Amino acid sequence: MRTLNTLLMAAAGLLLTMNSSFVQADDLADRINAALSSPQRPEGEQARDQARKPVPTLQFLGVEAGMTVVDVLAGGGWYTEVLSAAVGPEGKVVSQNPERMRERVSAAAQARADRLGNVELLYTADMTDFGLDGTIDFAITALNLHDAYNFGGEQGGKDFFKGVYKALKPGAVLGVIDHVGIAGQDNSTMHRIEKSVAMELIKSAGFTIEAESDILHNPNDDHTKPIRDAALQRNTDQMLFMARKPK
Repeated sequence: MRTLNTLLMAAAGLLLTMNSSFVQADDLADRINAALSSPQRPEGEQARDQARKPVPTLQFLGVEAGMTVVDVLAGGGWYTEVLSAAVGPEGKVVSQNPERMRERVSAAAQARADRLGNVELLYTADMTDFGLDGTIDFAITALNLHDAYNFGGEQGGKDFFKGVYKALKPGAVLGVIDHVGIAGQDNSTMHRIEKSVAMELIKSAGFTIEAESDILHNPNDDHTKPIRDAALQRNTDQMLFMARKPK
């Protein structure tokens, strides 16, 4: 009887955990979808939503309410907006850009931060040090690594991850998204990167790649067109990695 009771209690605990996970996932989706439908979003941003699939992407990466997260090389802040909803009012988003981009993005970025309330803007001298050592729960960089590598070579690709590696807590996750390139193509001109190259750069920075997802895979992209080609309509074939800083 004791064994049966123990098994029943264990099963009940497992069910409770599973139900809790489903509730958290539903809450995340609700928060993100509400943010995506907000009329206050900058004009034109909704055109990117369908291809970028933010809800399943952040569910795959394990983002939770209350986290402190970094949008690495946030640019105009499309993902900053999504992350703000994902972590909720108790969380915080650090929207990071290098200092060289301040003049181009600062006005729009500041307006977004003022509107959302849980966003802090961060401009860094370069990508090697964010001044956030060991304080960040999660980070993501979307569609940026290819430029760091294509224009900065292998060292540029390695330097790209130095600041975020320092910023993350031990055991924290980094999500990496980029346009898939293939060998034999002019990936630099097309703003793409080979998956094997991206993986090696992530690993060489000290991260462990724990999972890869095909959520952002597009079989209609044959990898021979520039990412802004009209035929792609922003919907390139993209890699998605979940990497972790060792504990």
